[in-house]
Amino acid sequence: MREDADPAVLHGESEPPAVRDDDGTLAEAFRAAVEAAIADRDVERLKALTSDLHEADMGDLIEDLDGDERRRLIEMLGAAFDFTALTELDETVRVSILRGLSPLTVARGMADLDSDDAVYILEDLDEHEMAAVLEHMPAPERVALQRSLDYPEESAGRRMQTEFIAVPPFWTVGRAVDYMRETPDLPETFYEIFVVDPAYRLIGSVSLDRLLRTRRPVLVTQVKTEQLKVVKASDDQEDVARMFERYNLVSAPVVDDAGRLVGVMTIDDVVDVIQEEADEDLRALAGVGSDEELSDTVAYTSRSRLPWLVVNLGTAFVSASIIGLFEATIEKMVALAVLMPIVASMGGNAGTQTMTVAVRALATRDLSSHNTRRIVSREVLVGLLNGVLLASLLGIIAALWFSNLQLGAVISAALVMNMMAAGLFGILIPLAISRLKLDPAVASGVFVTMVTDTVGFFAFLGLATLWFGSR
Repeated sequence: MREDADPAVLHGESEPPAVRDDDGTLAEAFRAAVEAAIADRDVERLKALTSDLHEADMGDLIEDLDGDERRRLIEMLGAAFDFTALTELDETVRVSILRGLSPLTVARGMADLDSDDAVYILEDLDEHEMAAVLEHMPAPERVALQRSLDYPEESAGRRMQTEFIAVPPFWTVGRAVDYMRETPDLPETFYEIFVVDPAYRLIGSVSLDRLLRTRRPVLVTQVKTEQLKVVKASDDQEDVARMFERYNLVSAPVVDDAGRLVGVMTIDDVVDVIQEEADEDLRALAGVGSDEELSDTVAYTSRSRLPWLVVNLGTAFVSASIIGLFEATIEKMVALAVLMPIVASMGGNAGTQTMTVAVRALATRDLSSHNTRRIVSREVLVGLLNGVLLASLLGIIAALWFSNLQLGAVISAALVMNMMAAGLFGILIPLAISRLKLDPAVASGVFVTMVTDTVGFFAFLGLATLWFGSR
C-alpha cells in the first residue's frame, strides 16, 4: 500500500478523491486510491472509485498504472469495465492489454461497443489474434466487423460506424418517429436518418431537427435532403476529414462502390482523424515514425528513428566535403571557422520554416500547380528581405568582433544568399518529393538541411577565398 495515500479514503470512510487536479492531470490521490484498491483486491472499492469515470479518464488511469496493475484492474472490474476506454490508449499499451486477456473476455467486452470503436481496438492485433476474438462474437456482429476490417487502413471503411437508421421512401415522418421510439437497439448517437431504396442505395437523408418539425403524415421523401456530401468506403480518412472541415459537416453517409449505404462517419471520428494526421505530420517532420508512442520500448523507438539519422549522417559528409575544399583558406583566417556555423544555422532555421509551411500546405491541398509559382516567389522574397535585415546585424557584429569590416561584408553577402536558397529549396524539395509520390513530411527535413548547410558553407568560404585570396 502506498504510504502517501489517505487511509480514510482508501477504505471508503470519506468521499472519493477528485479524479483530476486543477491543471487537468490525473490526481495523485485518486491514482493512489485505485492502486491501493487493486493491491488489496478490494473489488467494491475499485468499482466505487471508477464507476462514474469517463472513458478518457479511465484511459489516462490505465496508462498511469504498470502492466500487472492494468490487467488486474480489468479483471477485477469484470463486466463493469467499459472497453471504450481502450480506444483512448497508446497502441502499444492497448495491444499489450488485449494480449493479456482471453479472446472470450475481449469479445464479451466489445459486445456493446459501436462498430467503429470495436474495429479501432481490433485492427492493431495480429491476424490470428483478431480471428480468435471474432470467433467468440455473434455472427451478425462478426460479419459487420470483418467487412470493416477488410477495407484498407486509414480508409473511411475502417472509421465508419455500421450502426445507422435507414428507412424506405414510402414511410411517413410519423412512422419513422414511431420506429425510433419503439426500437431498442438504435445507435447510441445519430444526427440524421437515411432514405434508401430496396437495394439499399442511398436516396437522401433527413436531419433529426427537420424530422421533428414536420407533420406526421408527410412522406420522408418530401423532406429529405439530396445527399451531395457522400463518402466512399475506400476514401482516405484524411480526405474525409478535409471534407467535414470544408463543409462543416456533423455526419456523412458511407457507401460502397455500388452506391449502397454501408455506414456513417460522425464528427467524433473525424476529430480523432484530424488529431492523428496532425500528430503524424509533426513526427514525420522530425524524422520520427508516424506510429511512435511514448509507451514504445527503447529498442523499437531506436529502430524507428535510426534510418533517417543514417541518411542525415550521409548528407552531413556532403557539407563536410565543402568545408574541406577551403581548408587552406580557413587555416589562414581562423575567424572563418568561428563564423561559418552561423550562416549555415540561420539558413537551416529559415529553410525549416518554409518547409513546414510547404508540407502543411501540401497536406491540406492548399499548395497546388495553379499557385506554386506565386508561393515560390513569395518565399524567395521573404528569404531576401529577412536575409538583408539579419545580414546587416550580423555584418556589424562580425566587423566589430574581429575588427575587420571586409569580413563583415563577406558574411553579410553569404547570409543573404543562403536565406534566399532556404526560401527556394524549402518549398521546392517538398514539392519534388510529393511529385515522386513520397511523404514530404518524412523526407524533406534532411535534404533541406543538407542544402542550406552546403550553400551556407560554400557561399561564405567561397566569397572569403575570392575576396581575401585576391588581396
